[in-house]
Amino acid sequence: MIEIHNLHKKFNNSPVLKGLSLNIDRGQTCVIIGRSGCGKSVLLKHIVGLLRPEQGKVMVDGKEVAALDELELDALRSKISMVFQGGALFDSMNVTENVGFSLIEHTRIGRQELLERVEEALGLVGLGGIGSLMPSELSGGMKKRVALARAICIRPEIILYDEPTTGIDPIAADSINGLIRSLHDKLKVTSIVVTHDMKSAYHIADKIAMMYKGRIIMEGAPREFRESKDPVVHQFIHGIAKGPITEAVDNFK
Repeated sequence: MIEIHNLHKKFNNSPVLKGLSLNIDRGQTCVIIGRSGCGKSVLLKHIVGLLRPEQGKVMVDGKEVAALDELELDALRSKISMVFQGGALFDSMNVTENVGFSLIEHTRIGRQELLERVEEALGLVGLGGIGSLMPSELSGGMKKRVALARAICIRPEIILYDEPTTGIDPIAADSINGLIRSLHDKLKVTSIVVTHDMKSAYHIADKIAMMYKGRIIMEGAPREFRESKDPVVHQFIHGIAKGPITEAVDNFK
């Protein structure tokens, strides 16, 4: 479903992606881990065509993203949903308007069908009947669920998650992880989840890929990461302060 070949990207002559390659099968949930600032979100922006690579290519469903014209890119993006780190709900809109936003803006769907689609999406995340509430009336965990409902309301083929459990308590985070896994099983979508939360990664991943120094240094099943002897992988997944990752940063300074 998604093929990334030898991807290079730099900002102000500072390389961020340095030959990154990764394949994600249709219907697979791939969790991308790595330290903050390693380029995980930059990678997501290449997949939806918000950024163009200096070298290499991103293929989505057999199409090279950077080679598409605006109409073709819009058609591709209509198959992709994004769940943002902070939820990114519109404060001035109620839950129904937030969840149905893409359908309202980009389709000619009738109001009754819109309301049915919104309620269906809210039901899938366990929030049926709250369409009239405003974002200010929701807890942090509820906002994340509404953001998930908005993502699935357009019935996408691909969902991209950017740090979906950041900013909520561990119980709410575990609930969100369960929802991501459940939605994957019910909707059969291809999912990419960017996170540094290893508990989340182990819970939801079919495959984990670790970014380090602009490349994927390891990919495999959760069990392979738990058993990995690679010193960089071991330091990151166990959250150890001293090791090759921090030593490299200290030496650079």
